[in-house]
Amino acid sequence: MVESARPRSPFVGKIDFSARAPHRVLSPDEIGQILAAHRLYIETERRQGRRADFGSVDLTGMDFSGLNLRRAKMDHAVLRGADFTRAHLQRANLIGAILIQARLDSADLSGARLSGANLVSASLENACLARADMEFALMAKARLHGAGLDAADMSGAILDDAVLTQADLRAANLRGAGFRDARLDGADLRDARLGGAFLVGALLRGADLRGAYLRLARLDGANLSGANLFGTEGLTQAQLDRAHCDIGTILPEGLTRMEDDKG
Repeated sequence: MVESARPRSPFVGKIDFSARAPHRVLSPDEIGQILAAHRLYIETERRQGRRADFGSVDLTGMDFSGLNLRRAKMDHAVLRGADFTRAHLQRANLIGAILIQARLDSADLSGARLSGANLVSASLENACLARADMEFALMAKARLHGAGLDAADMSGAILDDAVLTQADLRAANLRGAGFRDARLDGADLRDARLGGAFLVGALLRGADLRGAYLRLARLDGANLSGANLFGTEGLTQAQLDRAHCDIGTILPEGLTRMEDDKG
């Protein structure tokens, strides 16, 4: 199929949550003071110190690895290439932040607010994003192998070409999300809401989709070899016929596997 004729994710090019306010610039001493005050804020359970506010600050390439930044404000901050490896970011505000190529491997972002954040080509392997708000986040080519995304709200997010192998997406809200050519092999998608999701060309080999909601999901060219679709809701034969299934694919009652001559 000619590239321009291929179906495209519905929100591509339409959403821009990137920072619009002028970026603030802080000296290293100012950044250190803010981090020290935040550490006291956390250690005294908010009785002393002050919550870190890096909103709209340019922190390109900063090293925050292993730091406790729980509840920190970083909305619309420029965090391109920043290192948050194993950082504690529970309930942090990262709305509209620019996190292109940032490293967040094994970071704890449970309950964090990442709506509209730009995480293109970011690395979040084995990160915890349970119950995080990630509506319309830009995550094309992001690496989320083994990430915990259970009950996260990723509606309208763009994850084209992203790697989500072995990711935990149980009960995640993925309505209208784009997963074009994404890798979701072995992912746990039980009870996920995938209504209107865009899974064209996605790899879902061995994925667990039991109880998932798939009404109007686009599955053209998706690879469902060995996937478990038992008990899914809203899935039609027409949708299934556009995907690739094999003898190991477990289907809902009433639907059948179309023979695939490609082997």
